[in-house]
Amino acid sequence: MATLIEIVSVIGAAPNVVFDLELDVDVHAASLQGSQETATTSTGQRHLTLGDEVTFRARHLGLRWCMTSRITAYERPYRFVDEQTRGPFRALRHEHHFQALAGGATKMTDRLSISAPMGPLGVAVTRLLIAPYLRQLLKRRAAHIKNVAEARIRRA
Repeated sequence: MATLIEIVSVIGAAPNVVFDLELDVDVHAASLQGSQETATTSTGQRHLTLGDEVTFRARHLGLRWCMTSRITAYERPYRFVDEQTRGPFRALRHEHHFQALAGGATKMTDRLSISAPMGPLGVAVTRLLIAPYLRQLLKRRAAHIKNVAEARIRRA
């Protein structure tokens, strides 16, 4: 059974700016500095596109984690999807949606669906510990993207 997490943010920048920041692995790593996150791409490029894979290594909940995801859908600047190809979950799918709002702003929606390994025990751990933790990570990441995007707009 999958657990769904959804975070909605409003960012004072155009969808193409927010979309590009979300696919920049250096911005991603900077948004999660406390977890010592690193990102290695399959292409060596720092900006992901359709078919690219990225391997994240970080410390979360006191444990070292390693997960590889692939960009499986890419519709710039409206939507992209990354899905786990190797990692700790039975399945992980992260949809990123970007909707233009009045005044040049963007509504950014993160929709993360995770399925736990280890049967009922995994489901319980996911619901009680992992999902709340991931919700906070997504909120922190969205706040970082908002800060970077809006700072770029102010400087322009």
